[in-house]
Amino acid sequence: MTESNKPSLEVCLSPALLHLFDVKNSIVVIIDVLRATSTICTALYNGASRVIPVASVEECVNIGRAIGGITAGERDGRIAEGLAYGNSPFEYPREFVENKTLVLTTTNGTKLLHMAKDAIQIITGSFPNISAVCDYLVAQNQNVILGCAAWKDRVNMEDTLFAGAVVSRIKQHFDVNCDSAIAAETLYHSAKNDIYTFMRQASHYKRLAQYGLEKDIHYCLTADEANVLPLFRDGELIAG
Repeated sequence: MTESNKPSLEVCLSPALLHLFDVKNSIVVIIDVLRATSTICTALYNGASRVIPVASVEECVNIGRAIGGITAGERDGRIAEGLAYGNSPFEYPREFVENKTLVLTTTNGTKLLHMAKDAIQIITGSFPNISAVCDYLVAQNQNVILGCAAWKDRVNMEDTLFAGAVVSRIKQHFDVNCDSAIAAETLYHSAKNDIYTFMRQASHYKRLAQYGLEKDIHYCLTADEANVLPLFRDGELIAG
C-alpha cells in the first residue's frame, strides 16, 4: 500500500524491465494481446478445463503427448513447427476445446508468465476479457503490475494500449505514480475511438496482417468477447 492507503497501479512495458518492479508484493497481469492472452481467455471461456503455458515447443509436445492435450503455439506469428495448432482464438471453439487441456507456447507471453512466478497472484488480460480483469483487480485491493509481454523485449503498441485501457477504467481505486501507466493511458485515449485503425501503424499488426490474420487482430482488440478471468495456479491457467 502507498501513503494514500490505496494500492499502487504500475505498468511494466517490457519483460526486460520487470526486474525493476516489486513483483512479490503485487498481482501481476500478463498482457499479450496479439495473441496469447486473447487465445487463453477464449479457450477457457469456451470450456477448456485448463491451459498449460510452456516455454518451448519440445516441452509443449512432450506434455501434450503425456496428458492427451491439445498442443498449440506460435513462433513469430506462425504455427510452430511440430505443433498441431496455432495461436488464433478462432481455432478454439467450444465444440473443439470444451473439457480439454490446451498446452500453449508463444513467442512472448508464456515467457513473461514464468518470469512473474513470485507474484501474489498472476492473471492474464486482453481486450476480450477486460471487464473481468478490471473487476478482479478492484475487488482484490492489492498492488498491481500490468505486465506487457511486448515483442522480443521491445515495447509494442497493442499491449501498451490494453494497459492504458485498464488504467483508464480503474485508476480511481489506485495510487498511480508511474510514468509508464500515465503514458499508456494517454496512448489509449488517443486510440480508443477506433483502436483497430490506430493499430494499423503497429509493427505486430503488419507482421500478422501479412499472414492474413486481420480477423484475429480485430477480435483481439474487441472488449468482452470472452469475459472470463484466467488465474495462474500450480503451473496452469484455469477460469476463476
